[in-house]
Amino acid sequence: MTEASQTVSHPVFAKPQRVAFVQSSWHRDIVSPCWESFHAELAARNVDASQIDLFEVPGSFEIPLHVQVLAKTRRYTAIVAAGLVVDHGVHSYVADTVIRALMDVQLRTEIPVFSAVVTPNDFRETDEGVAFFRKHFAQKGTEVAAACAETLFSLERLRGQVAAGIV
Repeated sequence: MTEASQTVSHPVFAKPQRVAFVQSSWHRDIVSPCWESFHAELAARNVDASQIDLFEVPGSFEIPLHVQVLAKTRRYTAIVAAGLVVDHGVHSYVADTVIRALMDVQLRTEIPVFSAVVTPNDFRETDEGVAFFRKHFAQKGTEVAAACAETLFSLERLRGQVAAGIV
């Protein structure tokens, strides 16, 4: 059996999962492949596609507040953030602030928050640069979907063990 013909089997969740994806609309043409590959990969990992919601915000700096509001609703079992922060010195501050704020929301609410917020060291808005980062965001979408699904499955098992008094 060749690698291409093997079917990947992913665990099935005991309870339905609902995931929010918060995306910056700044450089939407570059960031949107992240959403597309994330949505496809998460659906392949047994999260019903209708349970994956997309929210757009103006820029990456606005992502943490929206993530926090969504987490507080308790409607979502996980939240993913995606954006491009173009680093021209001061923007590294924006990226650091966004990542710290996302971690803070996750720890305060116990809703897993995942980041696909990218800050390239050298961003060139040329055809080649845009194509490179579109491909990079598509890959990040698949990777963050895998991390999200694996974490949700792990937390589901852990919470079941806690409820059963095993842990």
